[in-house]
Amino acid sequence: MTLRVWCAAIVATLLIAFASLAVADVAVPQLTGRVVDRTGTLSSSDIAALSQKLRDFETRKGSQIAVLIVPTTDPETIEQFSIRVAEAWKIGRKKVDDGAILVVAKNDRHLRIEVGYGLEGALTDVTSRRIIDEVITPKFREGDFAGGISAGVDRMMRVVDGEPLPAPSRSVNFANLDDIGPLAPFALFASLIVGGILRSLLGRLLGSVATGGVIGLLALLILGSGALALLAGIIAFVLSFIADLFPASTGPSRGGSWSSGSSSGGWSSGSSSSDSGSFSGGGGSFGGGGASGSW
Repeated sequence: MTLRVWCAAIVATLLIAFASLAVADVAVPQLTGRVVDRTGTLSSSDIAALSQKLRDFETRKGSQIAVLIVPTTDPETIEQFSIRVAEAWKIGRKKVDDGAILVVAKNDRHLRIEVGYGLEGALTDVTSRRIIDEVITPKFREGDFAGGISAGVDRMMRVVDGEPLPAPSRSVNFANLDDIGPLAPFALFASLIVGGILRSLLGRLLGSVATGGVIGLLALLILGSGALALLAGIIAFVLSFIADLFPASTGPSRGGSWSSGSSSGGWSSGSSSSDSGSFSGGGGSFGGGGASGSW
């Protein structure tokens, strides 16, 4: 084979490779939070406010809603791309399938609401299309993408609120475990003081139990979390029970132990103003329900 033929073969191979890359599907972005913007359309404050709204909704209702903004889905249609996103992200609870994703392809001027199996009775194709046409796209046409997305998410949440779904797991309250961090010094001091009084009146065991109950009740009233109240009560009981065994250890070192045990980095990342990679889908399934639109 001559040199000219070899060169022609190499050029043809490169052209085929470049053509394949040109028509390759857009990669599904990593799920780094409830709002993933690959276009820089939303400001950091927009993302923080929207993420907090979706986090509060999940805590209250159990359903997960996510937002994705990409420049384009080309060469796929937005329907093809959205279902790939849904299958990769698995938004919604496993076996409840109560997830929904608002996907916006900004440069294509297309958007879609992808709905999990468990919400298809509420977020029907017709309802999803009305949300797109009546709520989201009018604001998009005015250039108000943040307003359109926020209004669309609000309407989606109102619709899902009317759907009877399993109650959210109470363990979700542990996502705010770092809320107890600022109260740790007070809780430590209170458990030792209250524990000392109650132990002198009721005895060591009953006094410690009573101390745990008092501190747990205070934690419930302040934090509004049964899980955190139980944790605070148990810690107060232990501290009260062993307080007189280590009289030299009732100072800062024991307070340091409480703080490090209740505000670890893992919990902190779960309750920051942005999701910071802590958010993940719950295992929900999708079957292509929802609606698409353009502006």
